[in-house]
Amino acid sequence: MPTISPGLEQLLQSWPASLKDQRIGLLCNPASVDHNLVPSRLRLEKLLGDRLTCLFSPQHGLFAEKQDNMIESSHRRDPLLDIPVFSLYSQTRIPTRDMFDSIDALLVDLQDVGTRVYTFIYTMSHCMEAARQYNKKVVVLDRPNPIGGIQVEGNCLDSQFFSFVGRYPIPMRHGMTIGELARMFNAAYGIGCDLQVVPMEGWRRTMHFEETGLPWVAPSPNLPTPTSALVYPGQVIWEGTNVSEGRGTTQPFELFGAPFIDPDGILTAIETENIPGAILRPVEFEPSANKWQGKTCRGFQIHVREPYLFRPYRTSLTLLQAVLRCHEDLFQWKMPPYEYEYERMPIDLILGDRQIRKQLTEMTPIHDLESSWQKELKAFEEMRKTYLLYP
Repeated sequence: MPTISPGLEQLLQSWPASLKDQRIGLLCNPASVDHNLVPSRLRLEKLLGDRLTCLFSPQHGLFAEKQDNMIESSHRRDPLLDIPVFSLYSQTRIPTRDMFDSIDALLVDLQDVGTRVYTFIYTMSHCMEAARQYNKKVVVLDRPNPIGGIQVEGNCLDSQFFSFVGRYPIPMRHGMTIGELARMFNAAYGIGCDLQVVPMEGWRRTMHFEETGLPWVAPSPNLPTPTSALVYPGQVIWEGTNVSEGRGTTQPFELFGAPFIDPDGILTAIETENIPGAILRPVEFEPSANKWQGKTCRGFQIHVREPYLFRPYRTSLTLLQAVLRCHEDLFQWKMPPYEYEYERMPIDLILGDRQIRKQLTEMTPIHDLESSWQKELKAFEEMRKTYLLYP
């Protein structure tokens, strides 16, 4: 199995002249490690000494200790390095001038998971905007897209639903690395900061995470395995409903269900050809936290058997529509707030388009839904070619 060298290791092998004598900040979390699981902040401190002046943390905190949405982490000091850690999921999600005063350049070393609604990429975009405003440099240390760089899936976000879970008109499964996204955000969407991306060595677009030879460290508490990341572009939609997405279990997003769900009825309501590459296994589970805490939920575990055939967004839309059909009396859409939005429906923010909720409720066939967004999806695929870094 090949071992990919992430951007962090490429940077450490050849320190850029543009960063010589610069004061450095680092945006990182527990998944920011080298192939031996040494944290990037420790690798950089060993190289830079007191020129590593501060750290920044995304949603869930420096150690991914915060479990859920809208659970803020505080500013703190790093327990080993004794330098400031500025939380970018606290009173503000946008870096302030004071936070950037002690740096000349910000390194971004985050493991993205390939899904539009994952907030890390928007924390990065806010940092890029702040860097432009305060005349700082941004260097993104690239990492694999754990669900591959070929498949692109879903509708592109409608501008009426821009939020912290969607700042740009990209599809639910974008098929790009975080470095490629940074290039696209900077040029196509007009950020215009002083940006450098340090590419990986050896990554190919066909790779899923298990093929990289890199260790998986959960980038957030409820994505404990590469499989949870693979189903996430679809299973995240349950966050906008009263159906558990498996939070409070050991297999979040792979499991979903609610006390009112009849698995046999759901299986009868769907057509098996709508679930390519996966098997639905009926289960019962009892969440220890979050929705339906302490209640027995009936539902399914999604077992992905053929990752290259599996379509997470299509799968979960199919399942959501089946739940709507079978349990209209007990199913509910979740009410705001959701990710600091207090008026718009969470499901509309997640799906990125109010019409999709309406069409699902009206039982519009999933195939027709997919057909309706193919034109914008193909336009996105064409546009993203400019920013891709890997074969």
